[in-house]
Amino acid sequence: MISRTLIAILLTIVVSLPVSSVAADEAVSRDEVAASARKAVAYFRTQAASHGGYLWRYSADLSRREGEGKASASTVWVQPPGTPSVGDAYLRAYERTGERVYLEAARETAAALVQGQLRSGGWDYRIEFDPTRRARYAYRVDEESAGARDTTTLDDNTTQAALRFLMRFDKVTRFGDQAVHETVGYALARLTEAQYPNGAWPQRFDQPPNPSEHPVKKASYPESWSRTFPGKNYKAFYTFNDNTIADMIATMLDAWEIYDDATYRTAAERGGAFILLAQMPDPQPAWAQQYDADMHPAWARKFEPPAVTGGESQGVMRSLLLLYRHTGNEKYLTPIPKAIDYLRRSALPDGRLARFYELRTNRPLYFTRADYALTYSDADMPTHYSFKSTSRLDAIEADFKQLRQDGPDKRNGPRTLDTPKLTESLTRRAKSVVETMDEKGRWIEDGRLRYHDKNDPTRHVLSTRTFIQNLDTLTEFLSATRP
Repeated sequence: MISRTLIAILLTIVVSLPVSSVAADEAVSRDEVAASARKAVAYFRTQAASHGGYLWRYSADLSRREGEGKASASTVWVQPPGTPSVGDAYLRAYERTGERVYLEAARETAAALVQGQLRSGGWDYRIEFDPTRRARYAYRVDEESAGARDTTTLDDNTTQAALRFLMRFDKVTRFGDQAVHETVGYALARLTEAQYPNGAWPQRFDQPPNPSEHPVKKASYPESWSRTFPGKNYKAFYTFNDNTIADMIATMLDAWEIYDDATYRTAAERGGAFILLAQMPDPQPAWAQQYDADMHPAWARKFEPPAVTGGESQGVMRSLLLLYRHTGNEKYLTPIPKAIDYLRRSALPDGRLARFYELRTNRPLYFTRADYALTYSDADMPTHYSFKSTSRLDAIEADFKQLRQDGPDKRNGPRTLDTPKLTESLTRRAKSVVETMDEKGRWIEDGRLRYHDKNDPTRHVLSTRTFIQNLDTLTEFLSATRP
């Protein structure tokens, strides 16, 4: 028999060799990749980070910084791909490699988010650490300050991303970090309280809703609607826009799996119940971006009219598939075929879907660039917003059919990372990432800062998104070659 020692030696030799079909000059050693990953993280957490948090982009010399707007050296961003996204990358690196340096980096990031939790329960787009600016926000760890901003935002996956990272960190550390664990519990309690009686969530909130102001109704068409922007505050509307409710449902499902508490499954299923209520009746059986308390599609910003949406409707169907996968309840699959059929019939000549379809007539709606006048023509659209959406109906339908065939997910407990396969593509990508990193551990790119004025001299940037992608590539390779 072959001894265990000999087997271990052979395995070590095998995993240190390049992929057989990759030429020697295209291969990269495991040691090179491991050293590059550690070097990149060391730079990012000591130089780009502020109090353990991150922004979106930096000038190469770090003198100018931004998230979705200019930022100072004492500001970090919560909205992805900011602080929670980097924290998730550190956690994945730790799970793939077992190296504690990545867990400690994630711990710093978790601590930054703990410092940024608002009394209302969630997070704003940014966290301020400068004492003067910090006093403007009702941070839970600080003393109360009259008039401080205390608005939790669910827009753009902001609070949801922060909470999901903290929950994953809590799980990986076996619920041993008291500050993180308590922050998570507080956030989950406030988010379940913020859910409307019909199961929806708003775009933002600072206190729980008054149930008497939000009767449970099915979606319907208004008798009439204004063709001009009324300027009303839309933040309390039932909001699918930017996948607000979809992200909340996914967050609650994560909480249910991680903490084995049926409260969070109930919250997720209540979100699913709202989706069923919100499907518009014929002739447009899809969904709007946002609804008022009467369950009518409503205006949000001046370029977001009452309409049925080809964009968020696809995300809504993904949420229904996710709910079925977790619960096995057939009711979540029922609305999908009708919605897919309607959206296929509504496709634009190029195969894409309009962001907005006029109520009842189903004509695509657009806006003019100069004065944001509602129009049926796409000849002069504003460029800052996507008025046409890629159709992913084929993929949604394929997933729907596969779920019909396979049934709901039978796995119990929180999911773990799959072990990546060592492929030619992964090897080449890892080699490229190693070779394009500079001597400091950075990936500097040609580019400009988006939220600085046109006279800003920046021509080379450090991108958080690129850092996350490259760290993922390196740690995937390390996982795939791990003995």
